[in-house]
Amino acid sequence: MDTYTHGHAEPVLQSHRWRTAENSAAHLLPSLRPGLDLLDVGCGPGTITADLAARVAPGRVLGLDVSPDPLDEARASAARAGVAATFAVGDCYALDLPDASFDVVHAHQVLQHLTDPVAALREMARVCRPGGLIAVRDVDYAATTWFPADAGLDRWLALYGRVARRNGAEPDAGRRLLAWAHAAGLRDTRASAGTYCYATPDERRWWGRSWAGRATASAFAEQALAAGLATPAELRGIADAWLRWADADDGWLGMLHGELLIRV
Repeated sequence: MDTYTHGHAEPVLQSHRWRTAENSAAHLLPSLRPGLDLLDVGCGPGTITADLAARVAPGRVLGLDVSPDPLDEARASAARAGVAATFAVGDCYALDLPDASFDVVHAHQVLQHLTDPVAALREMARVCRPGGLIAVRDVDYAATTWFPADAGLDRWLALYGRVARRNGAEPDAGRRLLAWAHAAGLRDTRASAGTYCYATPDERRWWGRSWAGRATASAFAEQALAAGLATPAELRGIADAWLRWADADDGWLGMLHGELLIRV
């Protein structure tokens, strides 16, 4: 089983709960219509899943995650939204689903964590109906930029890349989505890019505190320590850098994401 670099600690889920279809799947929304059956691979706490379910109702919606940890929260998210969606544990390399069983297969921030994203795309294509759509979106960490400059954040970015690649993952996935689709034999594609931007005091406080927490109390921190890639003091220094950035009156951060729509 692949190693999920972030894990499901509270600072991680805090950021995942912020995600909506509007801010994280805008490239897919114009292609949705009522009655489509949709599979959400790597659904996490289900906020995007619930939004997508509202757009394809009364179509069938299934959210899968490799871990059971966030699924109760996903079910609660769907219940609050008043949408019909089911959730289960699933393996993106071996989906326990029939061929051609969904019109849309969606995966947000999933391929970057996999040791074999090409195999995962082939499996998504297997369960997608002819003429259906696969929608993927992944960050490109190397393209992340911020102000003001801070050596602690430079250290964070370098360390995150080392931890992710030690897990066999690819933190700069965004730029590779098209190449991975081609390697999977999927050629009918439309590529685009999207961004997250954090610049208001509330946005900085939320994002900075999330990453300060991840730097010291998450699977990422545990993996960095276990691999000897960082010391506790270094991780505390990274957390302090995030809090400095969060408090900076002119602080700004942008994250580039690759997006891809694949027609099966």
